[in-house]
Amino acid sequence: MKIFLFRKIAKYFTNYLALWVIVVVTAAYLVPRAFTPLKSFMEWFFAFTMLGIGALLSAKDFEPIFRKPRLVGLGVLAQFAIMPLAAFVIVKVMRLQPASAFGLILAGAVPDAMAASVVSYIAHADVALSIALTTGTTLISPVVTPAFTYLLAHEYIPVQFWPMFRSIMLMVIVPLFAGLMIRRRFHRQVQTIRPLFPAFSTIFITLICGVVVALNRAALGQATVVVFVAVGILNFSGLILGYGAGMLFGFNLKQRRTLSLGVGMQNAGLGAVLAIKYASPEAAIPNALFAIWSLMTTAALAGIWSRKDGDNG
Repeated sequence: MKIFLFRKIAKYFTNYLALWVIVVVTAAYLVPRAFTPLKSFMEWFFAFTMLGIGALLSAKDFEPIFRKPRLVGLGVLAQFAIMPLAAFVIVKVMRLQPASAFGLILAGAVPDAMAASVVSYIAHADVALSIALTTGTTLISPVVTPAFTYLLAHEYIPVQFWPMFRSIMLMVIVPLFAGLMIRRRFHRQVQTIRPLFPAFSTIFITLICGVVVALNRAALGQATVVVFVAVGILNFSGLILGYGAGMLFGFNLKQRRTLSLGVGMQNAGLGAVLAIKYASPEAAIPNALFAIWSLMTTAALAGIWSRKDGDNG
């Protein structure tokens, strides 16, 4: 009974990720001193997030990559063809300041978010494909993310390719596979506390967003309007162009929804940590805003699609 209640509370907590992000970001803005000391732990926060995600995965989650390589390949291509270039165009058209320009391009160059699979489930999309796309984009991100950031953003802030590559390996790939090994070695114990892992990931993501806001409290008032509009355009571009790419590729309805949500959601937590480490706290603002905004828009879109299916049913 206690285990059941524990699992239910953890699952409930995780389902309200967007709410917790808003609560923590508000608290960080009002009391920044409570969050700024956490800056030195940002990389650890993200590494533990990926460790928790890895502990939720199994060998079966990688099967779609091999069973449907064409779908996964086209989806990964769409992700990295649409978002970095869309961010670059937005930066040029809106003439963003160097730090904001770097941050927005970095937000477009990171892989899609693991939360996309949860939103895909709500949207009645293809969850297996969503997991495969996120896994695929994550595995190649140590090379692709710093490469696109260097190509598109080096004119704003000098980009260190190899240090960024190393950071992504240590924060993303190593803890992800460590989580996989933990699940493989302690399968029964992990299964018992399974809901705890996404709950901890939720805590770490919200803390990352909170630290970004706390470090930028003074700059937020000046930058928010322009940057928020840029972030909104980037998010909508991903959702619309992702769906359009699915139509172009001949994906079915569920697969088009999956691609739209995957492209429209970015691993902005990773972007925020990288921006602070390799640029400045101000460069992390677009990523923090993107994390909050994309969670709300994709959740709303998933709800619309879910209700539409219910009406048709």
